[in-house]
Amino acid sequence: MAFLGVEASLNGRAWVGPDAETARQAEAMVQQTQLPAAVCQILARAGIPAVGAEAYLSPTLRDLMPDPRSLKDMEKAAGRVLAAVSARQRIAVFADYDVDGGASAALLLTWLRDLGSAATLYVPDRIDEGYGPNDAAMAHLAASHDLIICVDCGTLSHDPIAAAVGADVVVLDHHLGAEDLPPAYAIVNPNRQDEDGALAHLCAAAVVFLMLVEAGRQLRESGAAGPDLMNMLDLVGLATVADVAPLIGINRAFVRQGLKIMARRNRVGLVALSDLAGMDTAPTPYHLGYLLGPRINAGGRIGQADLGARLLATQDPNEADALAQRLNELNAERREIEAKVRAEALAQCEERGSDGPLAWAVGQGWHPGVVGIVAARLKEATHRPAVVIGVEDGIGKGSGRSVSGIDLGAPIQRLAAEGVLLKGGGHKMAAGLTVAEDKIESAMARLGELLAKQGADALGPSDLRLDGLLMPDAATIDLVEQIEAAGPFGAGAPAPRYAFSGMRILNARRVGETHLKITFGAPGGTRLDGIAFGAFDGAMGPRLSDHGGAPFHLAGRLEINSFRGKQSVQLRLEDAAPA
Repeated sequence: MAFLGVEASLNGRAWVGPDAETARQAEAMVQQTQLPAAVCQILARAGIPAVGAEAYLSPTLRDLMPDPRSLKDMEKAAGRVLAAVSARQRIAVFADYDVDGGASAALLLTWLRDLGSAATLYVPDRIDEGYGPNDAAMAHLAASHDLIICVDCGTLSHDPIAAAVGADVVVLDHHLGAEDLPPAYAIVNPNRQDEDGALAHLCAAAVVFLMLVEAGRQLRESGAAGPDLMNMLDLVGLATVADVAPLIGINRAFVRQGLKIMARRNRVGLVALSDLAGMDTAPTPYHLGYLLGPRINAGGRIGQADLGARLLATQDPNEADALAQRLNELNAERREIEAKVRAEALAQCEERGSDGPLAWAVGQGWHPGVVGIVAARLKEATHRPAVVIGVEDGIGKGSGRSVSGIDLGAPIQRLAAEGVLLKGGGHKMAAGLTVAEDKIESAMARLGELLAKQGADALGPSDLRLDGLLMPDAATIDLVEQIEAAGPFGAGAPAPRYAFSGMRILNARRVGETHLKITFGAPGGTRLDGIAFGAFDGAMGPRLSDHGGAPFHLAGRLEINSFRGKQSVQLRLEDAAPA
């Protein structure tokens, strides 16, 4: 039976409460561990037994760090990098233009700098060069460098790596690999076909970090000391969250420890950007994913591709301030471009219908820097895998986002192998592609066929899973702090959601173009504020703002809101239903 009887909410979702067995396990865990009930509910939902509660709540690198040598080519890659440092060879770092690529590059540049070795940073232009290594860039770098390290890219780059004549190429990546690997000196990638998949959840920065751990081991074995890697975990945590890597296993420790390092405000680039973004509290995964990540990405999306990596690597406060300011400006421009493309793409999808296995849209001149973000919006609106393609000079460059349970990367890679696409690859949840304009219709039809085999045509709005029922007076700062102790929360580890039953909307106002701010409560009881981002993109914003005094069930996540030095509890409102 639906929780609170909500079969179809304002967002079209059925509400599902905690099952009886999970509730029983949580109650038993309270007795066994003396932990707060809210924490035990989270642990029980995650399948953590009472004996494992302490370790889960305090994830450490010591307990969770995998042996870097469990990844193929790791010793070889670390050895080659150390040999280049020792021989003072010329090193280039070729990085992807997103947060993961920028953080990966900054890790390497910082580590090399600490060892007294400078490196050339190369980040390809998204529009002129596209994703990953290309023949011309690799040949150019090889002419003046002895070693090229490709981070967050390179696993599928056969011809470009072959073009790097005269230089060794080391690939540190996490994108899905093909059966045949390119002719690199070493390829470290937990998603190689010949890996067991135990570390498939790592982002590229985590792979780079493991390589640096292995290099430190080799340095110690030779009687030398390496740089302090713990102070670099802010970059790994940032990349893990921004790349939406699942927060399981070692990723939980990377993010937990990374947030602690970031809170010390030692990395001048992140300090400058955090201050511009208005962050006045200790960093959280939300800050990384929604405030810092989009700004760092903005350079690669619509500006100069290397701005993010340079910001994260710089030691000069003045340079950091200038780079942060530019990225902040570019992010504002990106939002304007995105809004226009999103409106056009949504209109296309409505006209085409959303009954099929794939939502897709294509437009002349759509900026390739925003198609991925718009694809994510289409996915959310249609509950289907989505692809958005911008066309320029007869070539379409697109990006796709998938929904839970549907692998998008593998079928796109298959279409590239079949020749339907000019290029394509990615992850289960996100992928990129290049396609001839006259092949777009047939390519999307073929992709839809492959996705339908995974059941994508039978998808609807996913159920909203709730962890319990609360009254506003129970939503205290103490409760939120108890919940946060069971974090970090994010992909693969969602924060608990609670329902508030039969609430009266005491105040509702539109914030910006699409957001809704409300105050709600039970008659004569405690009031609570709520914020619903994007509420006016659907039915929830108009309905709650024009509530007419009717009661509503409200659902979402609790968070602490800081304003002018004062803290209060706020509901991040995700859904609502008439009571």
